[in-house]
Amino acid sequence: MNTHSVNIALGALLALASSFLMSTTAALIRYASTLTSIEMIVLVQYCISLAVLLPWVLQEGSKGLKTDRFGLHLVRGLSGWVCFYAYYLALKHIPLVDATLLRNAAPLCVPLWLLFWLKVKLGWLKWLPLLVGFTGIGLILQPAGGALSFWHLVGFISAIALAGSIVTTRVLTGSEPTNRILFYYFLISALATLPLVLINLPPVPVEAWPPMVVIGLSVWLIMRLYTQAYRYAKASTLSPISYSGVVFAGFWGWLFWGQVPDIVTLAGVVLVVAGGIGSVVLGSKKA
Repeated sequence: MNTHSVNIALGALLALASSFLMSTTAALIRYASTLTSIEMIVLVQYCISLAVLLPWVLQEGSKGLKTDRFGLHLVRGLSGWVCFYAYYLALKHIPLVDATLLRNAAPLCVPLWLLFWLKVKLGWLKWLPLLVGFTGIGLILQPAGGALSFWHLVGFISAIALAGSIVTTRVLTGSEPTNRILFYYFLISALATLPLVLINLPPVPVEAWPPMVVIGLSVWLIMRLYTQAYRYAKASTLSPISYSGVVFAGFWGWLFWGQVPDIVTLAGVVLVVAGGIGSVVLGSKKA
């Protein structure tokens, strides 16, 4: 086995571990949301992530934090925050597999960010997987064939925000080190969450702290795992693997809450996964 194939295998393994850990964390978030508010869970998550980065901050000092791209850090931080906040709200109100699938629809939204923000034109062929994927999203947003589901729509907002986070992170990595990007992301997100917590300070029972701490550490680890995965394999290789998180989430939803997707949702899942993978594969053909 040559070095390249070993690297691809390692990247795939890291991506699979990240997807499994994210689905497990999603189940834990759903449980923690029965004990305290989503806002408190999000705040603790980002405070823990900042604490993990504290040794690096102390070592690098102002030199490590100095940046000429704070505006881009702000967009990246707020889009990442909206992604997690909307995703956690969706997890509390809709089945795990629905919320996870909608969040993982981000690859469908990345071309739209490129089109409207960076003015990157899309060839006609690239619109095909987008149409397939958005058809699937339409099925999931109306899981029973009735009125538009508000909380499913919130779940899709997390995908739009995640796509913005992906695009801005890609731009930032051209000039900024990983830890600086993560620091500003965690800091901006924590500051954005703080007013929401203070407006209606929720009670936090003792039993809520263990899952919140685990969630915070897990989110930091997930980000590190996925970042490392992209060092060894292309997005077109990892994209299909990332959708394994939908399968894991479906298993936890069935095991703990008896959630079984209906035929309309399953059809939507197939279309979104096909559209997402197709979008990434076609996008990878251009630099």
